[in-house]
Amino acid sequence: MVLRFRVPVPPSVNHSHRTYTTKTGRRMRVPTKQAGDWTAQARNAAYVAAKASGWVCPCGEKVIVELTVYWPDRRRRDTNNCHKLLCDAIEGIAFDDDRWALVRDLDFDVDRDDPRVEVAVKRMNGRK
Repeated sequence: MVLRFRVPVPPSVNHSHRTYTTKTGRRMRVPTKQAGDWTAQARNAAYVAAKASGWVCPCGEKVIVELTVYWPDRRRRDTNNCHKLLCDAIEGIAFDDDRWALVRDLDFDVDRDDPRVEVAVKRMNGRK
């Protein structure tokens, strides 16, 4: 069984978190509104796909997360910038903890009309 869904291209690492300094001088990284909105959208897409396909979240089991990215333009970008935010967003739906996720970048291309990330999640051992 494979869990397949698509999400918009996530915000870059530089735009997904900002540094916040507390009154005591402690520095913290907090998600931006843009990252929060994207995370909610990605969680919803994964949830709908999981429900439709009958995907059951594996506990303590490795999964392979395959990504194909379609950028909005030819500007130079790193596909691995999609990993962290995506894995955090779908944790608890596609897998129980993102430490079990083995992320693979399959390909990237440009699609000006429909920039997106196509995601396929598979159990490592092939069980259903």
